[in-house]
Order: sequence, then C-alpha cells, then structure tokens
Amino acid sequence: MKGLVFMELLKMADGAFGETTVDRILNVTPLKSGGAYTAVGYYDCSELILLVDAFSRESGIARPELERKFGHWVMGSFAVGYPDLFSKYDTAFGMLEAIEGDIHIEVRKLYPDAELPSFSTLRLSATELEMTYKSERPLANFCYGLIEACFKKYSETASVVMTDRTSGSEGDAVFLMSKDRASK
Repeated sequence: MKGLVFMELLKMADGAFGETTVDRILNVTPLKSGGAYTAVGYYDCSELILLVDAFSRESGIARPELERKFGHWVMGSFAVGYPDLFSKYDTAFGMLEAIEGDIHIEVRKLYPDAELPSFSTLRLSATELEMTYKSERPLANFCYGLIEACFKKYSETASVVMTDRTSGSEGDAVFLMSKDRASK
C-alpha cells in the first residue's frame, strides 16, 4: 500500500489526537516499518489496520467509524491536491462512475506500481447508483467514507447504504447510493 495513505492517516490522527499520542502509538504498535513512512514507499496494509485499531482504542471511536472518517479526510486531501481531476466531473455520480475508466488510469500514470481496488458501477436510475468495491485489502468502511465525502465535495446529498461482504483480508462491498432529487 502506498505510503501516502499512511502519511494521511498520521496527519489526521495528529490533528485529532495530537503529536504526543501519535508518537506513542507509533512506538508501541508492532510495525514492520518501525512507523517511518514516505509518500512514495510501499507498506503492508496490515500496518494500516494495526494503526487504525490503535487509534480506535485510543479514541473510543469504533474502527468502522474511524475508517469512514479517514475516508472523508483522504477525499479532502485529494480535492486539495488534485483539483483538476474533480473539475472534470459535474456530479458525484459522474466522478464515481469514472473511477475505473479515468481516475485509476491517471493514478497509474503517477504511481505505476499502485495496487488499486476495483470498482464497478450500475446506474439504476437518474437518482440511484450501485457501486461494487473489491480489493485485496479489507477497507470497505474507508471506501464508504470516500463515497460520502464525494457527495459533500459536489454539494450533493444522498443516502449511502453499504452491504459489506468482506471476508478475511479481502474487501468486498456493494454501495447503494440514492441521491436526493434536489441534488444535481
């Protein structure tokens, strides 16, 4: 997993819990990397899970909810770091439908070795979209947060229902999104 993701988790945790807490968790959590991450490095996803679990215990926020919050955080970082990518789409549905055919192609240009999840979408109606997420990593709740934050980015409101089919270390979920008719 790309080090950039680890760095974003640590930035979020630093803002939420403070540098002292982050340093302590990095020191007591058994991480193969020793907790030293670079944006361009690759690290085992199990370390991310260990860190999320540690921050969950520290904060009292359940792991699924903390992963969702992290998804919101990362979407905010993406929006700041890649504004041109977001300006290509007029709606959250438009962006979500473009993940496989456009966004992941752009990501691969920047990070050719990136191990990306797969997404498939099915437009059920003008206001409903179904998205299936599959990954070698069990991060369905992180994906859930990214989807919720995508609607916020486009100033749209929608209900998002996740059916988590994750088993073991493989992520697998279906998201049913129903956009409010007042949204774009």
